Amino acid sequence: MAATGICGSDVHGYTGENGRRFPGQVMGHESSGTIAAIGSGGGGLAVGTPVTFNPVVVPAEDAAAYAGREQHHPRKHVIGVAADIPAAFADYVVVPARNIVPLPDGLPIELGALIEPLAVAVHAVRRLPQESLGRVLVIGGGPIGQSIVIALRDAGAGTVIVSEMDAARRELVQRLGAETIDPAAGPVAEQLRERGGLADAALDAVGITPTLRDALTSTVLGAPICLVGMGAPQVALDAFLVSTEERSLIGSFTYGSEDFTDATEIIGAEPDVYRALISREIDVIDADSAFSALAAGDGTPGKVLVRFDREEQTR
Repeated sequence: MAATGICGSDVHGYTGENGRRFPGQVMGHESSGTIAAIGSGGGGLAVGTPVTFNPVVVPAEDAAAYAGREQHHPRKHVIGVAADIPAAFADYVVVPARNIVPLPDGLPIELGALIEPLAVAVHAVRRLPQESLGRVLVIGGGPIGQSIVIALRDAGAGTVIVSEMDAARRELVQRLGAETIDPAAGPVAEQLRERGGLADAALDAVGITPTLRDALTSTVLGAPICLVGMGAPQVALDAFLVSTEERSLIGSFTYGSEDFTDATEIIGAEPDVYRALISREIDVIDADSAFSALAAGDGTPGKVLVRFDREEQTR
């Protein structure tokens, strides 16, 4: 391993909030590194190659049948989520050769750890009809919301507006080309009306009852809404805002293999732009402190990367 990003789901696992991680588990799924060894079936790969890996794994016998929609396999597992598989917050990780994705030439190896969250965003944006991407609301300006801004730009979206309470995160997504609003300043729908009108589509990168309500009330009638955030296992739904106003609520989970390889190409084309997503890089010895700080809401606007490829600072 070279670098592994701390995902919000990892922080929830650290605190025990969502029940998707377990004590003693080695987490980590947003990663980059170099190939240390190759087993059988690794033809075409070479030791020492800078790579990332797609953590969504389907049984080998079904890989061809589920190509591009691996997340739909009923027996898939996700490296970093599956409790019995040691994952990427470690010096080495073992993954199927078919899940390895070489990094683009010249891409700094640590930026490879940004590909997985961008793949989540690429897939979520592709869940929306292309014709709805004129004026798009993104709810939540954390690392996934930031990646959604990038994916929307790549998809040719018109105006992208991010609703985010944290000022540092608003400033970051503005640097990525998005407009911003502060939901604490008043109802999101009213702020949008004052600034040109309701959104044609929305992506909820938080996934709790208040943010889903904002998505429903801040979009035009008939709008599609993509729920990609998993802030709570259950949410309350304003059913009439879906039924009588004909909005579509669309789920999005991880990505297919094509989304992942496309995210790799997006980052490879403009690496200097995407470095802005990294708030800090830390040594392994500081990882526990970083998890504690993130769990306490320390105000980190972007991604924290744990580096495994440099000398740890001794104390």
